[in-house]
Amino acid sequence: MADDSKKKAEIKISGMHCASCALNIEKSLQDMEGVEDAQVNFGTEKATVKYDPDKLQLLELEKKVEDTGYGVVNEKVTIKVGGMTCAMCVKAIEDVLNKLNGVNQATVNLASEKAYVTYNPQMTSVAEMKDAIEDLGYEYLGLEGELDESEEERAREKDLNDKRNRLIVAFAFSIPLMVLMYSGVMLPIPMTYFMFLITIIPFIYVSYPIFTAAYHSLQNKALNMDVMYAMGIGVAYGSSLLGTFNIILTPDFMFYETALMLAGFLMLGRWLEARAKGRTGTAIKKLVGLQAKTATIINKEGVETQVPTEDVMVGNKVLVKPGEKIPVDGTVVSGESYVDESMITGEPIPVLKQDGSPVVGGTINQNGVLKFQAEKIGKDMTLSQIIKLVESAQGSKPPVQRIADRAVTYFIPTVLTIAIVAFIVWYLLLGSTLLFGLTVLISILVVACPCALGLATPTAVTVGIGRGAELGILVKDGEALETSGKLTTITFDKTGTLTKGKPEVTDIIGITTDDRSLLQIAASVERNSQHPLGEAMVTKAHDNDIELFDTEKFDTFGGKGVSAILNDEKVLIGNRKLLEENTIHITGDDEEKISKIEEEGKTVVLVATGDVLSGILGIADTLKEDTPTAINELKKMGLRVAMITGDNQKTAEAIAKKIGIEKVLAGVLPEDKSNEVKRLQDNGEIVAFVGDGINDAPALAQSDVGIAIGSGTDVAIESGEIVLIKDNLVDAAAGIQLSDKVMGRIKLNLFWAFAYNAILIPVAAGLLYPSFGIIFRPEYAGLAMALSSVTIVTLSLLLKGYIPPVKAKSS
Repeated sequence: MADDSKKKAEIKISGMHCASCALNIEKSLQDMEGVEDAQVNFGTEKATVKYDPDKLQLLELEKKVEDTGYGVVNEKVTIKVGGMTCAMCVKAIEDVLNKLNGVNQATVNLASEKAYVTYNPQMTSVAEMKDAIEDLGYEYLGLEGELDESEEERAREKDLNDKRNRLIVAFAFSIPLMVLMYSGVMLPIPMTYFMFLITIIPFIYVSYPIFTAAYHSLQNKALNMDVMYAMGIGVAYGSSLLGTFNIILTPDFMFYETALMLAGFLMLGRWLEARAKGRTGTAIKKLVGLQAKTATIINKEGVETQVPTEDVMVGNKVLVKPGEKIPVDGTVVSGESYVDESMITGEPIPVLKQDGSPVVGGTINQNGVLKFQAEKIGKDMTLSQIIKLVESAQGSKPPVQRIADRAVTYFIPTVLTIAIVAFIVWYLLLGSTLLFGLTVLISILVVACPCALGLATPTAVTVGIGRGAELGILVKDGEALETSGKLTTITFDKTGTLTKGKPEVTDIIGITTDDRSLLQIAASVERNSQHPLGEAMVTKAHDNDIELFDTEKFDTFGGKGVSAILNDEKVLIGNRKLLEENTIHITGDDEEKISKIEEEGKTVVLVATGDVLSGILGIADTLKEDTPTAINELKKMGLRVAMITGDNQKTAEAIAKKIGIEKVLAGVLPEDKSNEVKRLQDNGEIVAFVGDGINDAPALAQSDVGIAIGSGTDVAIESGEIVLIKDNLVDAAAGIQLSDKVMGRIKLNLFWAFAYNAILIPVAAGLLYPSFGIIFRPEYAGLAMALSSVTIVTLSLLLKGYIPPVKAKSS
């Protein structure tokens, strides 16, 4: 007989090379507590595991496979969900999706109304997720990308119009009825019957979505805001009916207009909230809107054909005219033009593109005609990668969200308990009227708002990460946002991060010749060399429009330098050792000049013509222009700044001194950088590492927050929680400032969400009545509830205009 308490998982594995790999994985899985049986098939690249779900989760099994050194092949999907109203809805959908056999992780964002699901396609399907969502009573609106932008906008407009129509009907009837009640106007029929006849149809129309959602929620044994609100307006309208027909209650119990107005306030709140939430995702909409719809391709005969962008193939030659969007990523093969890349990099100045320059899809060609070869299309394009990364990040939750998640679990049962206890205390213990007791009960039920708690984090994350993308700062997940606010130390790789990553001639000191002639001699010889120092001399000569001479008998001396014949005279270029071996004397004065350059952390190159020293060149990997600004800003933020480099201590300290870095870790091999980061962590530091994302991958992965700088079009790099599109150190500081700001806004939102409920629920319970005679009428409670979630969303939307202080200064 089958054991129903056990689950069976099928895990698709990558990275197995032989049968022993399969055995290793099998053994690792079998050693886990809770695994009854594990079999790995090398041929199908699948692991079949029978396990106890009370002791293990699918996520733990997959992590074990990854810890063994192999990959797990999962799929990710973004599902659009309709009908969510509060944090309890989010929890219900997350719980039901996470219970599906094969779902690795499911997170739901109330602000964007999307579920982000990582799942094993061998074990479950989108169809099962759809059924699970619909069985809860929510709407499955399709997968991300299934509807085009215009269809999505129409669906959103339809929903907004429906909410608007219901709230208009609610207030069009309830406000005149309230005026009529207090005006004392005599009617041909009793006021109770008149109110009943006038409100019955509007009340059913306005409250239908509330009662329907509450019914579905109770069907699934879940409590959400709709249940609470339905109870509030149900008690109000139900007691009015009983009073009208003198069943138990008297005609004094008239809440007809109150019930209708409360339903109207809920619709008002949701209408305002839906409008505001629609604006939180504008960054993604902007990015999607950048995609070109068509492209002009040129065939081998030179014929131009306009095709949809999705039909462009790798290798196609694409023509872009002035004012047109570049459809896909590629490299220019002919033409010259300035291209506006601000929508990708955040850099406002157009970039010159010519033969050999890379171009990025979604950017705008300005003034010339460009022809380029398509290299990245579809999901491989930079723009597609950015959209995917931002969407994934917006679906993540920072750890601080757990506070709200825990609070929401107990929120509604607690509110219901308070409402019932308050009614019993006032009516049965304190001897108030039944009317007063019911007023208190209704006010508590309608004022309590878990929506604000549910919206506090996701709205701020969605807007903040979207704003980062607009600034060229891609934050990969919510956890990186939170950790960035706790950093104590930020470490930098030197070469290519603090410096430009290529040597430049910084000092030219002519001794027996002038500076220009010295550079001309050195560059003429070195243009035969492939050495980076030689290339620096040639580049410097070209930059100064210096004509180079032809040389003869070029020769190299490993680790020492080069020689050649120029104008019938032997030229030596290299270090001291080369000159000493050729008996060329260096005077005391010249030694002083050499030492001074070396003390600045530069490489000294000596140039001799004939048998005398002609001059000295200083060559260094120069600092980026924005490095001092970024370091200064980070120190102002209270962070300790360190530099990790493979250079010798003297050179490293010379560079560090220039930019104000006190802690220098020199002579560190690339593979040991991660060990240095770990050493700092072991001393209690929370460390960010800033590097290039490729050579520094281990250190980026080891750090608490890895910041990959200057990735340009390669935004899909695995290492690094924050990816900077531009090669600009100021953006590293800006990324941390943005993270701080978003986390600050999340905490502010959570404070107001908790404070609102903590203050208004006791007021609604009548706490102020004995001392001040203040009672919170249900109408005011409904208005306060409607405004609470709108306030939270509005606070988050203020992030849309945020400019990190360091960016404001540098611009």
